[in-house]
Amino acid sequence: MAEWLLTQSSSGVSVRIKADRIVEIGPQPPASGAEILSCDGCTIEPGAVNAHTHLYSGLAPLGLPVPAIPPENFVQILERIWWRLDRALDEDSLRAAARFYVAQALLAGTTALVDHHESPRLITGSLDILADACAELGCRALLTYGATERNGGIAEARAGLAECHRFVKANRRPTVHGLVGLHASFTVSDETIRTAGELCRALSVPMHVHVAEDLADVRDAEARGYRDPLDRLLTLGALPPGSIVAHGVHLDEQAVKRCESEGLWLVQNPRSNHGNRVGYPQNLWHSHRVALGTDGYPAQLAEEAAALWTYARAAGDHEASVAQRPVAGYALLAEHFALPFAPLAAGSAADLVVRSPSGQVEHVFVAGRLVVRHGGLVHADLAPISFEANQQAARLWQLMSTL
Repeated sequence: MAEWLLTQSSSGVSVRIKADRIVEIGPQPPASGAEILSCDGCTIEPGAVNAHTHLYSGLAPLGLPVPAIPPENFVQILERIWWRLDRALDEDSLRAAARFYVAQALLAGTTALVDHHESPRLITGSLDILADACAELGCRALLTYGATERNGGIAEARAGLAECHRFVKANRRPTVHGLVGLHASFTVSDETIRTAGELCRALSVPMHVHVAEDLADVRDAEARGYRDPLDRLLTLGALPPGSIVAHGVHLDEQAVKRCESEGLWLVQNPRSNHGNRVGYPQNLWHSHRVALGTDGYPAQLAEEAAALWTYARAAGDHEASVAQRPVAGYALLAEHFALPFAPLAAGSAADLVVRSPSGQVEHVFVAGRLVVRHGGLVHADLAPISFEANQQAARLWQLMSTL
């Protein structure tokens, strides 16, 4: 059983880690058999949580092509960029994207990723590729496949839900858990939504789904006779307590309060929402269960939090509510892994980051496992990960051009 002692001689305070937990914080002598890691002058803090992202977009910073015809709205952005990218993914490009994204996340001090995946040509087994990347490099994760009918109709949706079912039942990685997923209300039928809800109940796991990211999602639900996409998903029984509702940009006060009363998690994604020009989620302050995600942007949560404050102040959002969003992900994780993540205390998960006085990430632990040491990955070499990512990115952009 691994045991670590993180020492701060200047303050006399040390953090003792045993197995996957913090077992003691305070003045303490070196433990027999414990490996000692000097953290003098550094801060020790909980690792950051990215509460909604897309590992499949990990290669996007490496030259993602601009569409020949510029998109004029959100749906066109999906159709001309992201839905072409996910259709082009295969095992090699997905693995490269996941390893590159996870590596960058850990090096930035992000220890947990809540991922929402789509790869229509590679459904069965796709979650194992993501899970293997997380387990190899040492990142905690919640994974799901976002079932959709947008390419192959009901058969495609069934395959996506089958992948969720397979992964939840077969996964044995202790720091990676599976959820049920839908892409978004406007890309699935009532039948698929009902089936997804039934699967949540059968597996005793929540849902992860995009909701009201753009007005197109709201208009679609209204045309089907529902108040909004949240109402549609709840009416059809697809949002058990603990479900993750990504975005919620166009949910009104009543809908956000309903999320709170139903025990749902909302996740704000400031940089993505700004980049996609979908607006600012003015009503999220009506819920206390709002976490912060990047929606596929790199998992640099300090940058995401800075963007959050910039856009929140411009929108006149409630500062007390905004201040809670970067740390709310700890409570979300606690619901899924049944242990506390913050504040650091005896009994908490040993998911922590040691930062130098300048704020640079020096060391990272996940579940008591040292995964970053002296600013470098412990279980892999970043150079070949980056090289493979660049190679696969070039191939992926070429495949996208044929779709």
